[in-house]
Amino acid sequence: MTKLRTDTEYDVVVVGAGPVGLMLGCELALGGARTLIVERLAEVDETIKAGAINSPTAVALYRRGLLPALAEIQDAAMSRFREFMKARGGEAGAGAVPPPKFAGHFAGIMLTADLLDDADPAFADLGPVDGIGLVPQATLERLLGERARKLGVEVRRQVEVTGFDTDADDDDQDGVTVRLTRGRDVRAGWLVGCDGGRSTVRKLAGFDFPGTPPEITGYQAIADMTGTEGLRRGWNTTDVGTYVHGPMPGRVLTVEFDGPPADRETPVTAEELQASVRRVTGVDVTVDKVHSLTRFTDNCRQASSYRAGRVLLAGDAAHVHSPFGGQGLNLGIGDAMNLGWKLAAVVRGHAPEGLLDSYTRERHPIGAWVLEWTRAQIALMRPESHARALREVVTGMTETVDGTTYLVKKISGVWQHYDLPGDHPLVGRSAPDLALADGARLADGLHGGRGLLLDLADDPKLRARAEGHADRVDVRTVAAPDRPELTALLVRPDGYVAWAAADPEHAPEDTVDDIADDTLEAALERWFGAPAS
Repeated sequence: MTKLRTDTEYDVVVVGAGPVGLMLGCELALGGARTLIVERLAEVDETIKAGAINSPTAVALYRRGLLPALAEIQDAAMSRFREFMKARGGEAGAGAVPPPKFAGHFAGIMLTADLLDDADPAFADLGPVDGIGLVPQATLERLLGERARKLGVEVRRQVEVTGFDTDADDDDQDGVTVRLTRGRDVRAGWLVGCDGGRSTVRKLAGFDFPGTPPEITGYQAIADMTGTEGLRRGWNTTDVGTYVHGPMPGRVLTVEFDGPPADRETPVTAEELQASVRRVTGVDVTVDKVHSLTRFTDNCRQASSYRAGRVLLAGDAAHVHSPFGGQGLNLGIGDAMNLGWKLAAVVRGHAPEGLLDSYTRERHPIGAWVLEWTRAQIALMRPESHARALREVVTGMTETVDGTTYLVKKISGVWQHYDLPGDHPLVGRSAPDLALADGARLADGLHGGRGLLLDLADDPKLRARAEGHADRVDVRTVAAPDRPELTALLVRPDGYVAWAAADPEHAPEDTVDDIADDTLEAALERWFGAPAS
């Protein structure tokens, strides 16, 4: 059991107020941690980045009560998409375009939603977020910034970290003294780097960061351009590389396989973008005005561990890769959801031994998968004969139901799970969004960021076994009519199932939980610490 700290100004200092840092700050605040976020930028970065979120991210935000806000954001994104379609195809092109079913692409090979097998069990039990996807990164950042403010998280902008010192004494009151560019040094119990791929925190702490060097230079922009009539919509492959036009007005992306830029620190210019567009597309496009422009590579690296003593990493600070497939933002939000409640439990003094170490153990394999997924896409996009031949093979696979469904399951993140103790097939997986008999859904019980024990069979003995954790776990007694085989679920604050029990009369033989009666107690102590005395 960890001790509650009383000798610091803040329990946690988070470096970086992008979506990952803000999401982490919100999760820490829900868990009762005094949190300071510092950010070098004066305001939200409006540079064009991720344009969509995947299923785990949508579900995570839904579980914190943000579904109405997500739906509003998606409606606004769809309005911009309709504007683009109208500009390219007239009134008929605009049409009454419905929100797109999440399909995506693999290495620029578009996946057709009509070939997706909706009946695949992986897509079941997502709840009302099933249609949510178009949430641009900057808009999400503003949403999370407002949520952090309401939760009492302090955010200081135009502040950078220049160094830090860790200390220790005989009372196990270790701390971190963080040096900032503005104001005095800050004392905290923990320091978390959410400060991007060139993380200052990661470098200062000396984290190992192995991986593979970049081979591409890419540009993505929102710009006013003339001469675009010769550009095809969507993803296109040429003899030089790859380009994308749309789906939003003025959006263009290019990829060239000529190695990384000579100096990534040099600001990217409109002239640089224009030259790349012309080389890749073969069309004499003129860039008249740039509204948003970024340059990227496929530098692919991952920290061997996400923790070094009192310092932790999350998001791009822990792993970098090419942006293809839109995995980066989602991977970082998953990190924040996993780390937030665990670090808050440590701060509050009721974390079981080793809880914080489970952060790397659970999140590192998913990060490693994302790196491999993006490397595979780079291999398919290379403008050389062997890659083009393989691309034809993969394209053929995407024209089948099985091929499309496999790829969409991977891209959407519905496959993600953790290797947790327990025999029930739900353990370690994102909890199904059960429709409950009282009209609520499972996600409604997770808004507060606490653990949740669902007593689905009205079992007084079950509830009694959880009484010692009432300060950390909410207990609800309610039936789930659509899932009569389930009698109880213990759900962690991040929404993953820690323990489950089934009724053998209703459940298939391979889903019956035949573990001893003390399994619930073991799960409660494993994830929420010892019961209150």
